[in-house]
Amino acid sequence: MAAGSVSKWNFACYAGDGPQGDVAIVSFDAGQFSVKRLAKGEATGLDEPYRPLFLAVDKAGRAALMDPVTKKVSQAAAPPDDVFPVYAYRDADRGLNWYTNDGDQDGNDLVHCGGEGASVMVMGGHGAAVELIATLCIGRGHHTVTFVGPSPAQPSVPQRVFICSLNDGTLSVIGYDPADAKTYLKVLHTLNLGNAAKEKSGTVSVPNNAFPHGMVYSPLSGKVYCLSNGYEYVLVIDPVTLAIEKTIPMPVSSNLLISVCGRYVIGKGADRKSNAEHVVGRLSVLDVTTGSIVRVLDVPDVYLSCYRFSADGAKLYVTSAATGKGKQKENLRMDVVQIYDGTRLPELVLLNEVRVGVADCGRRPIAFHREGNATPYVFVPNHTDGTLTVLDGVKDQVLATLVVGAPNASEFSFCYWETDLYGA
Repeated sequence: MAAGSVSKWNFACYAGDGPQGDVAIVSFDAGQFSVKRLAKGEATGLDEPYRPLFLAVDKAGRAALMDPVTKKVSQAAAPPDDVFPVYAYRDADRGLNWYTNDGDQDGNDLVHCGGEGASVMVMGGHGAAVELIATLCIGRGHHTVTFVGPSPAQPSVPQRVFICSLNDGTLSVIGYDPADAKTYLKVLHTLNLGNAAKEKSGTVSVPNNAFPHGMVYSPLSGKVYCLSNGYEYVLVIDPVTLAIEKTIPMPVSSNLLISVCGRYVIGKGADRKSNAEHVVGRLSVLDVTTGSIVRVLDVPDVYLSCYRFSADGAKLYVTSAATGKGKQKENLRMDVVQIYDGTRLPELVLLNEVRVGVADCGRRPIAFHREGNATPYVFVPNHTDGTLTVLDGVKDQVLATLVVGAPNASEFSFCYWETDLYGA
C-alpha cells in the first residue's frame, strides 16, 4: 500500500438522491481506511430552497448546517435526512468556499435574490466557527467560478473573481482585493456574452443562447477562457480591460480545465448526435500561446464526466458516468477512470484505465488528498454501488472500496473545507 508522509487525516462527503442522503466521514489512520456515517435526524420535509445546507463536519464529528433563510449556522450530530449539499469552489489560499446556487427551474434564487437572479455565498471558518461572509446575487442559473490574480508571468492582473451564469448568458466580475474595501466582494461589472450573429433575433439581449459553462484562468497568458456551450467556442477575455479579445471554436465541449503549467486549456464533452448507438467522449487541447486547438481525442463509449490534474500536473484523471439513452447508454462503460500523461501535453497519451464501481448518473466527481506537490490518494465515488474507491496516486491501483451511502445515489459531493483535499 502506498503511503504519504501524513499518517492520519479525514474528510467529509455526501451521497444521496436529492430528498435523502448520507453524510459520511472518511478517515485514514495507521495505514487503514474507515468510514463513519453520521446518524440521520428526522427529515424537515421542506422544499429544496428552504432545506438546511450541508457545509462541513467539525472536529467533534458534527455536521455544520446553515438555514438558508436566517443564514444561521448550527451543528448537528444527526443532521436531517434531507440536508442539501451545495457545490463549492474552494480558494484554499484564503480559506474561503464559494457556494453556488442554481436557483429554481427558471434559474432564480427566490430565497436570497427575490427572483432576480441566483446567488453565490462566500463562506469561511472551521467547524463551529463557520460563517457567512457575503451573499452575491448575480445572473440566473448554474454558475462557474474562476479566481484571477497576478502571477510571475502576469504581475499586473488584478485580484478578481469571474462567475458565469448559464441561463442568462452573462459573466459577473467580482472585486477580490481585501485591501480595497469599496470593491471587495462587490459586483464590479456584468458582461453580456451574447453574439448577435449567433442569435435568431439578431440581438445581444439577456438572456441569450451563449450558455456559458466552464471557465479557467491561465497565469501564463493572463487571460480568462470561458466556454460558450451555445455558440460552441471559447471566449478569450482580458481580465484587466474586460474586453473579449477573440473566440476559438471548440465544438463538443461542456467544460474547461487548465493544466498546472497554465499553457493548456483542456475541453471535455460528449458527441451524442453522430452515432445513434454510441456516445463518443471528446477531449480538446487549446494552447494559450498560439490561441488554437492543437489536439482532439475521441473516446468511444465513455462519457467523460469530471477531470482534474494531479498536484504536480503529471497525470490527468477523467471519470466516467452516464448519458444518452437506448443503445447509446447500453454501450457505455460506466465503471472506469482514465489516466492520461500530463507531461506529454498537448499529446493525450493514455497511461492507464482503472476499473472502479458503476456510476449510472450524470456527474461523477473526483478528489485528491494532497501532500505538498504530491497526491498519494485519489477518491472516486461509485454512485450506483454506494461506494467510494480509493486509488494509489502513484501506482494507480485500487487500495480500498468503502461503503459511504445507500446504493443508486444520484448525487455525490466532497467537502473541500480541508486544505489537503481538492477536486471536482
